[in-house]
Amino acid sequence: MYLYIVRRLILAVPTFLLATMLVFGMLRIIPGDVLFTLLEESLVGMPASEIEAVKREFGVDKPLHEQYWVFITGALRGDMGFSLRDRKPVWDKILSRLPVTLELGLIALFFSIAFAIPIGVISAIRQDTLLDYLLRGFAIGGLSIPSFWLGTLVMVLPAMWFGVIPPLVFSPFPKDPIANLKQVLPPAFILGLLLSATVMRLTRTMMLEVLRQDYIRTAWAKGLRERAVIFRHALKNALIPVVTVLGLQVGFVLGGSVILEQIFSLPGMGRLLIEALTFRDYPVIQGINLLVASWVILINLAVDISYGFLDPRIRFR
Repeated sequence: MYLYIVRRLILAVPTFLLATMLVFGMLRIIPGDVLFTLLEESLVGMPASEIEAVKREFGVDKPLHEQYWVFITGALRGDMGFSLRDRKPVWDKILSRLPVTLELGLIALFFSIAFAIPIGVISAIRQDTLLDYLLRGFAIGGLSIPSFWLGTLVMVLPAMWFGVIPPLVFSPFPKDPIANLKQVLPPAFILGLLLSATVMRLTRTMMLEVLRQDYIRTAWAKGLRERAVIFRHALKNALIPVVTVLGLQVGFVLGGSVILEQIFSLPGMGRLLIEALTFRDYPVIQGINLLVASWVILINLAVDISYGFLDPRIRFR
């Protein structure tokens, strides 16, 4: 297993570099000059020599390959540079927003698992019944409804009908747990509900496939109870593809939280990313991408290792 982990980590290096190169390059093919986007009126009428001095100060006067080298070598040392907008360290800005996104993401994943796996199992063992059709319709609805539309409804309808406005001033959990959960739970529930739709359908499909296997028929023939057949023999083998999808969803949590953090006024990494994109703050965007890419690679490695625990037939070489 140790050799397998080492090989996967070595393979992760080019994947990581390719992801950072794509983001680095795509940001710089956007039309316009980043300095004029950031400073606007300050550069109007400024002599060319002073503009060049400002570019040197911001580090955007070098060729692209040198800018990338400075970025990646600094990141390996734990230095992601400074924000072009306010000159604050990028790592400090990300760390200040990371707990909010982690809280939102973990609660959303909890809701996703809590909804998806039980509903998927029930839908499979009650195949083609009215309950199955209702649950499948629920899953299709989760796949079809955009998060921004549902989040907007949750914000607007209570205010229109009941005069209740969700809290818009964020309170950290250690400071005021109740106020924090009042603001975090609605977007986490929405995100978890939408994430659960894919897992729900996959769980149902894999359970149906496993329930048709010979060893499951043998378990029924031995007179085992339904609970033992489902949870001891069928569910564990059906979860392998489900775990893969759950691992991928960890990476999608940031993408789903970008809009919801904006709608519910949560000062997380998603909102920081929108602000950085608005002002074309390259170092902040690159720093967030670096963190997300590293997180996704590690999660995928953990998912692959978990296969051996779910299915004893799998051996790592």
